[in-house]
Amino acid sequence: MSEMKLAVIGAAGRMGQELIRTVQASNGAAVIAGAIERSGSNALGQDAGQLAGVGALGVKITDDPLDIIAKVDGVLDFTVPTVSAEIAGLAANARIVHVIGTTGFGPEHEAAIKAAARHATIIKAGNMSLGVNLLVAITRKVAQALDADFDIEVLEMHHKHKVDAPSGTALMLGEAAAEGRGVALAETSVRSRDGHTGARKRGDIGFATLRGGNVVGEHSVIFAAEGERVVLSHIATDRGIFARGAVKAALWGRGKGPGLFTMADVLGI
Repeated sequence: MSEMKLAVIGAAGRMGQELIRTVQASNGAAVIAGAIERSGSNALGQDAGQLAGVGALGVKITDDPLDIIAKVDGVLDFTVPTVSAEIAGLAANARIVHVIGTTGFGPEHEAAIKAAARHATIIKAGNMSLGVNLLVAITRKVAQALDADFDIEVLEMHHKHKVDAPSGTALMLGEAAAEGRGVALAETSVRSRDGHTGARKRGDIGFATLRGGNVVGEHSVIFAAEGERVVLSHIATDRGIFARGAVKAALWGRGKGPGLFTMADVLGI
């Protein structure tokens, strides 16, 4: 099969540049065929490869996604919810693969992406790393095995520039714990504690959020009972793991047909 033509949305950002480098290191499986940035970006008109430090690729950064998406096999998108929802619609019209690593979606964005998946191959995950997705699967199993005598807390830390909380990964872990328990996360989730909160309610799934420095991503799921704790953790030190997962997802999605998939589908777990 010929190399997969990929476009990067948000090409000038830290994650966008990492995606460009990862595609270029894919040994011919994929190639950068488009690079998109927001209107008014200082990166518009620059060569995407030079900006990412891999040398000139002959791909100029543009703010016209419609033109680019018509020419590629897939798009890699780690941006913001409104942009991802818009790109999903364009991907649906073009019948291509859309890999979404964006987090912080609201119900209206989720609905738009679900609708787009009737025509596009959409692979969406709060975290694209292999290790995190294994952690999600293990969390589900542990929550299933341990009853509500074990309190569940999800702890996460990211760099100071992250704008949404809890992180998409923390929510993935919370959802996995809730599924393992056979409950709805929306009914058991506790997002904040402040002041005189009273005793912890049995069966709650708590979230704690830390922000600071340049932390790539650290997540722990704590199962705490009287006299013992089980702690499951993942520490990311290089955002390249997310880019590698995203490229793997795009290659997996080629030829799959329409649908809304996750990294668990890609990894077969």
